[in-house]
Amino acid sequence: MSEIYMPRLSDTMEEGVISSWVKQVGDKVSVGDVLVEIETDKAVMEYEAYEDGYLVQQTVREGETVPIGAVIGVIADSPDAVPAAPEGGEGAEQKAEEPQQPAPAAQEAKEEQPTVPAPAAPAEQGGKPRPLSSPLARRLAREYGLDITKIQGSGPKGRVVRADVEAAAQQKREQEAAAPQPAAAKAPAPAAAPPQPEFEDLRASEEVPVTNIRRVIARRLTQAKQEIPHFYLRRRIDAEALREFRAQINEQLAPTGVKVSVNDLIVKAVATVLRDHPEVNSSWVDDKLLRHKRINVGIAVAVDTGLVVPVLHDADTLALSEVARRSRALVEKARDGKLSPQDMSGGTFSVSNLGMFGVESFSAVINPPEAAILAVGAMQQEPVVRDGEIVARHTIALELSVDHRAVDGAVGAAFLKDLAEVLESPMRIVL
Repeated sequence: MSEIYMPRLSDTMEEGVISSWVKQVGDKVSVGDVLVEIETDKAVMEYEAYEDGYLVQQTVREGETVPIGAVIGVIADSPDAVPAAPEGGEGAEQKAEEPQQPAPAAQEAKEEQPTVPAPAAPAEQGGKPRPLSSPLARRLAREYGLDITKIQGSGPKGRVVRADVEAAAQQKREQEAAAPQPAAAKAPAPAAAPPQPEFEDLRASEEVPVTNIRRVIARRLTQAKQEIPHFYLRRRIDAEALREFRAQINEQLAPTGVKVSVNDLIVKAVATVLRDHPEVNSSWVDDKLLRHKRINVGIAVAVDTGLVVPVLHDADTLALSEVARRSRALVEKARDGKLSPQDMSGGTFSVSNLGMFGVESFSAVINPPEAAILAVGAMQQEPVVRDGEIVARHTIALELSVDHRAVDGAVGAAFLKDLAEVLESPMRIVL
């Protein structure tokens, strides 16, 4: 009999939410089968079985949050096995970080750990079939207080997708708004309350369910701004040559189906310039300066639950077409909630682009433990002076946020200068 522990699925993960049990109590389990979908601080991820057997207990219900190392279920050789009261222990977190190790060794770690509450029966048990639905749809249904089994799916084979849940939530809000309100019982008028400076009319506000991802984002960004001494360097580049270069590249790549974006060019340029500025490709951790040998560029992606930063590993060694292909795949996985721990780990520098929203410029918050992040604004046409004449040119605003503990001002300025020159002479990106 082996216990299943809440795994560490990202380098910043401290706790996880059981998004959905894929295997139910009594189900046969084989190595590689998806047991459960877990919502971490970054995404919803599938957790696979590492041994054969039967799932005989779920010690954590769907929607519950537990720390890394907590027992979430039990696998046994027989479906009729009766598990003992689950306990964790001092070695549980280590086991969670290394899920490839079989669980029997956990017997050594069962000391002085509070018992995990026994689970309630899963909502889908009792003969009621589990509806086809995406992890995101199930999570949204819980947040909106909806029964997903009553939602008509519009996806393949009737699969319930996000749009179906959003439509059901909107219908619920409209029904509640249209419902007649009961007459209030007459009561003595209460004493006048002192005016409140904020949210005077709470009826005009609605509490929104907060996902685990959003809570962790709030905590980490607050910590980043409080603990990291940011400084900012700004520069606007002439993007005419970059536009023309992108058009030429995409014309050549048309037969392959790969299309290069402006952001792909910027990511590749960043990776190229970081080779000559290793000081920027660093981290300040526990009063130590770490200089990274690999150049792994994180790409900030906005998703429904917040902001995630999948990582393009060894970006400096990739061809531009491969940067475009992998970036597109990572963005799609991020929006589908399918990013793996490998997709999210190891970043050494990040790029955040809000140009597609028309944002001209902004200051990005550093993604710890990285030492810098580049904020990219919208490409826009504006009057500039060239050879003594005012002409219309396309420009892009760049802003570099830097951790002053790891990178000095002059070092950051030199990096941004070289990056601007490469983007204004974009042939250097691929040479």
